[in-house]
Amino acid sequence: MIFLLCGLARAAASTLPIPDTPAGRTLGSWLDAFNSGDRSRMDSFIRTRASWMNLDGVMRWRAETGGYELLAIESSRDTDVIFRVREKAGPQEEIGIIKVGAGDPPAVSQLGLHPIPTGARFEPVTLDAAARARVIQRVTALLKDSYVFAETANEMSADLQKRERRGEYRAITDGEAFASRLTEELRAVSHDRHLEVRFSLVVPPPGEPQPHPEAEAELRRELAAVNCGFEKAEHLRPNIGYLKFNTFADAAICGATAAAALNFLADSDVLILDLRDNHGGRGGMVELIASYLFEEPTHLNDAYNRHDNATTESWTLPYVPGRKFIGKPVFVLTSRGTFSAAEDLSYALKNLRRATLIGETTGGGAHPIEPHRIDDHFSLIVPVARSISPITKTDWEGVGVEPDIKVPAADALDEALKRARNLTAGAQSAR
Repeated sequence: MIFLLCGLARAAASTLPIPDTPAGRTLGSWLDAFNSGDRSRMDSFIRTRASWMNLDGVMRWRAETGGYELLAIESSRDTDVIFRVREKAGPQEEIGIIKVGAGDPPAVSQLGLHPIPTGARFEPVTLDAAARARVIQRVTALLKDSYVFAETANEMSADLQKRERRGEYRAITDGEAFASRLTEELRAVSHDRHLEVRFSLVVPPPGEPQPHPEAEAELRRELAAVNCGFEKAEHLRPNIGYLKFNTFADAAICGATAAAALNFLADSDVLILDLRDNHGGRGGMVELIASYLFEEPTHLNDAYNRHDNATTESWTLPYVPGRKFIGKPVFVLTSRGTFSAAEDLSYALKNLRRATLIGETTGGGAHPIEPHRIDDHFSLIVPVARSISPITKTDWEGVGVEPDIKVPAADALDEALKRARNLTAGAQSAR
């Protein structure tokens, strides 16, 4: 429903009227700040309305999309708006939802956008008891079949079924709210941050598997827009290599970018890998980057899959293009947000005594995952395996990777540079 009132808020670079409601006005403000590409404006929006957002992450999102053109308001209420947009950097259309709470200005409780594949459709959803029961039944079946720990899977399933019998979900008719609630309760039992129930208003084309045929081309374009997550590759005085990368992208697509960055820094006396804003990604990139740091084949990690009752070993690669960084110090910077594949690399390098970790204890996500579709709108991300270090015989699930030198994440680079400069000064005086 589009409200045509005299006080309509308008998004930048769009003549489409936005509802003059708390949620609508907030959407307009977000689009204005986001489309401007101005870091200070985006920071102001986050500070006043959405403190849970990460400014660096939002700015990478802006660089990737080029901003958004508002195409349609699909539905509107005082506290939420569902809208459709097109990326300015390409033809991709997305469906978005924004929800706000109380306050002046209203606080953003949810903001998410989802790509619309070719042939897909937008479909509003109002859940009834039968729909909620079907989702719970499928979630519990998938957990019992595939979750990495069978006993925990049974505990989670029993907990959801008990809550359903009590009628705890009776008032939930919103799909996103239902998915969030189930995710929260599954994690409360399992303490597994990889476990997640997801909801989408976009229905994929009938009979077409996920991901849709354009997915790889779209992924390549998105990764190119953010340089495969490699934000900085710098030489710092006196001869310190600094590499900041914020995702572990598909090595088949981004391996050349990683190789170029590491070769650029190969002559450094000390290497700093900044993973403070890295929330994970693909495992293949972990092996590639680690391979530049070891001269001989090195056993990094194992993954045990409960469903297959099989263990897969992870080793450095027999060949990498260019030069390796051998026999010289490495520092890894971590934060509470360092997660998943970023923890995998950190944990391996720490246990192999190949790097010194500086910063904060990481997030604690060690379980490889598989996505499972429940129905047109719901899916379940299931951790199906557990990591096992060949050295410690355990992993970092739920506890995170402890740094060797604990400092606030904001101070980690300064601490690493201080130590790196002491090392280089000592090496130069010994020559």
